[in-house]
Amino acid sequence: MAKLYFKYGAMGSSKSAQALITKFNYEEQGMTVWLIKPSADTRDGADIIKSRIGLAQHAEVILPSDSIIEKYHKHGKASVIISDECQFFTPSQIDELRLLVDDEDIPVLCFGLRTDFQTKFFPGSMRLMELADSITEIKTVCKCGAKATVNARIDARGRIITEGEQILLGGNDRYVAMCHRCWRKQIEAQKKEDAEGKKI
Repeated sequence: MAKLYFKYGAMGSSKSAQALITKFNYEEQGMTVWLIKPSADTRDGADIIKSRIGLAQHAEVILPSDSIIEKYHKHGKASVIISDECQFFTPSQIDELRLLVDDEDIPVLCFGLRTDFQTKFFPGSMRLMELADSITEIKTVCKCGAKATVNARIDARGRIITEGEQILLGGNDRYVAMCHRCWRKQIEAQKKEDAEGKKI
């Protein structure tokens, strides 16, 4: 039986690379892959999935208003569906991916972030945590060597930002993967530094 897979990791854990390698592996076995991505991810072009190691592929863009089921039937039958940046899908679109697994008996592999820069679920990721048959963490490390779980948003000076809109696209210039301890300690150090600066 087909399954709905959620493969999540912090920024820089090679999620996009793994999505594209998985696509290659299916196609090498003669299977057809429907590669999709949400329209919110425009960093490398509206219809491009690109990894930090240089792998890139065209993907079908899914708007928040789109029905993934309707798009799938227009696209034509596929052996597997692979999505990158799945955290940007709406919960109802995740529901549709679940229905495609059930009704079409095809595996759906979703790669993306679990939480945002405030360590809170993205709506699409939360729905995947509720519905996925298989949930796997793609691990990466903090600069201290511990497992990184936080997608820390940083400013131009490398200071951690803790307020703002949930979605702000960026790469190494705006985000760094950190363990929770380092993230919390840097925020505390920044607050202390700011307080001491006000005293002067």
